[in-house]
Amino acid sequence: MSTPRRRSQLKAIDEINMTPLIDLTFLLLIIFMITAPLLEYGVDVSPPAMNASPITDEKSVVVNLNNRGEFTLDGAVMSANAITAALAAKKQEKSDVSVMLRADGARPYQEVINLMKAVKAAGITNISLVTQAED
Repeated sequence: MSTPRRRSQLKAIDEINMTPLIDLTFLLLIIFMITAPLLEYGVDVSPPAMNASPITDEKSVVVNLNNRGEFTLDGAVMSANAITAALAAKKQEKSDVSVMLRADGARPYQEVINLMKAVKAAGITNISLVTQAED
């Protein structure tokens, strides 16, 4: 008669109740789902104000892209190839020349990229984008 008793004790040890483990897993999943988005905003970052002083640098050349899609350099309207040639000449005069790009906000982004490619084709790698200060 003692044999059935041992089998029932072994049977109880042999089976693991998975319900508490699944409950714990779902609880941890819910906690991580709630806290993960909050961690993104947990870092206090204060970006600097955009009130910079005007740049008065003789090494800088300003290239403009107006709202009509025209490229201007030193007040003269030019094509992208002409700007590349003019900037290459300026690069010959001063090896450390930098370009500041001013583009109209209504122009497509691809036109700004094409203008940056034209500047890079002239051999100038120091390019800055000029923006307006926020109110």
